Amino acid sequence: MKTNAAFSLILVSCWLAVAGVARAAEARPLSLADADIAQRFVTRRELVLKETAAGIDPADPSKGGFLNVAACLQRGENRAAALARFAKLNEPMPVDNMFWVYPMVTVMLTGHDNLDAASWARIRELWKIYWPSRGDTENHWVISYAGLYLAAQTLPPAGGDQWFNGQSSAENMKEARDYLLHWIDVTTAYGQGEYDSPNYIEEYAMPLSLLAGWSKDPVLREKARMLLDYIFYDFVVEQVDGYYGGAHSRVYPKQAVAPGRTPSSALAWLLFGLGDRQAGAGATVVALSGYTPPPILERIARDMTVRPYVERELKRTRWRLRHAGPDSFVIGDKRTVPVYKYSYVDRDFVLGSSQGGLLQPIQQQTWSLVWRTDKSTADAANTFFGVQPSSSALEGAMYFGGDADTLANLIARSKADYDSPDKLTGGSPYEQVFQDGTALIALYDIAPGARFPHITTFFSRDLTGVDEDKSGWIFAQGGPVYIAYRPLAPGEWKPYDWTGLLRHGGGGWISAGFADWGTGHRCYVSSQLRNGYVVQVAPTRDYASFNAFKSAVRALPLTYSTKDKPQVTFTALGGQRLQARYGEPPTVDGKSPDYAHWPLFDGPFAHEARGSGKLDLRHGGERLLLDFNHTRTEESATAVQP
Repeated sequence: MKTNAAFSLILVSCWLAVAGVARAAEARPLSLADADIAQRFVTRRELVLKETAAGIDPADPSKGGFLNVAACLQRGENRAAALARFAKLNEPMPVDNMFWVYPMVTVMLTGHDNLDAASWARIRELWKIYWPSRGDTENHWVISYAGLYLAAQTLPPAGGDQWFNGQSSAENMKEARDYLLHWIDVTTAYGQGEYDSPNYIEEYAMPLSLLAGWSKDPVLREKARMLLDYIFYDFVVEQVDGYYGGAHSRVYPKQAVAPGRTPSSALAWLLFGLGDRQAGAGATVVALSGYTPPPILERIARDMTVRPYVERELKRTRWRLRHAGPDSFVIGDKRTVPVYKYSYVDRDFVLGSSQGGLLQPIQQQTWSLVWRTDKSTADAANTFFGVQPSSSALEGAMYFGGDADTLANLIARSKADYDSPDKLTGGSPYEQVFQDGTALIALYDIAPGARFPHITTFFSRDLTGVDEDKSGWIFAQGGPVYIAYRPLAPGEWKPYDWTGLLRHGGGGWISAGFADWGTGHRCYVSSQLRNGYVVQVAPTRDYASFNAFKSAVRALPLTYSTKDKPQVTFTALGGQRLQARYGEPPTVDGKSPDYAHWPLFDGPFAHEARGSGKLDLRHGGERLLLDFNHTRTEESATAVQP
């Protein structure tokens, strides 16, 4: 704990020293030298910690949560009020399962020497009498096991009679360590199951940063730190100004329509200074942990000289219990399905996609476009995407145990919009998506009798110049990007959330603040079972005017049919000829994508084959190797000048 106390003093000193430097730096180009990147990060981290500590009000003992308590105790501020609030939060009993584990452990670690005897007594009692479920998702397990490991490490060694699960401290630490190292191995060889989520990225950042900050096991501590670098790299190569672009495993409604209102945006600001300051538990725990991102990540995040580029990545689905399908494969004794991600990353936008299908339960976003905007991060609705809002027992039974007849209902009790026809996220067994460059084709063959047999395309309130052209194309502009959307069958315009589910408070916190983020949007909805659309985007800088872009798109060769299997042949603005027929491999200029050899990462900064267990980053003349097979990091000595 001496290290953390000293760390706090350093933060205060750096804050005072750097504030003036930061103001002076506003007038000149942003320096990407190591020292300047580090100074700016310390400044932002100090702001996060200072604001979090201010959440404890000695005059009002009803305010503040665990993380506010943790910040106060780490900084030595308002200790009495923080301890009083901590005692209040621990009565009568916790209710949040694994989401109790990480804030409790955060207080134990950050406040260690500033916790009093009464607090430690209650902490030991709760770990004995409260059973925090480890849940059923990837993030639940990582949070649970990281918390359990660190709690057992922090408390005095004890037998099973002192732990909720009847295992001794040593047994809990071994089980947790084994799981965490196995999960890291799988992730760095085959990708995450809950991949690239603007929301759940923080559910990994928190436990990993706690392990990186406080684990006494050198291998676990180092691998956790390396995986933080790995996950944050995965983010920075598919973002623009801190907005996470492309396909995502899990997104909530608010995050789908307002991409800045996400934990990933909060982390983007804290770690790299991108976008505006956003509050977030993940950013707070990272700030408390002392984790510092390697400077190469900010240089990659801000490098516009290599854009546009194509980023290909391999991920995987959640473990399949049933209905795995012919594309599935086995890792260890568990079955999964590969996810092929493709993103076109421009300096002004990101258009990205996965292949479609049921890749993640409930909250999948198969494709999306985000763009730079002058609006604040919180207010921006800078996105465009489509969905086939499937809801079925098939999907539930694929990923969850239980009675298939009741699974859809059970899912909707947690994710209220899951069984609503106007939902904007989710995978579909009737959807196939294909992208090359700035062009994307989505095809649908919806089974008769399917629940919610329509496709929905989201037109955000930030789009301007929406024009239903007589050619059949619908044109729009999103900030610095022109959009052309060609539906294969007619549709009708509906307001977002036409059922009123979220507008009227459905789902509790899921719909909170709807008036701010959920109004003013509309959707183009088509109910033909055999259906699809073509999307072509382009930066506005490439055309003399919006009309010039429209003319160029109208002239593009396009043929399609929905009579048998939906199919499209389209020559994109880039000149490549795209062909897609539902149920068959798509082609670009006659060649199909090589999915059998799809890389773990492939872009301008890294290439890794599946199964590699490492990430070798390169930017300019510098290098950062994250070798999980040998638990080692190797950095080049190349200096970047201010």
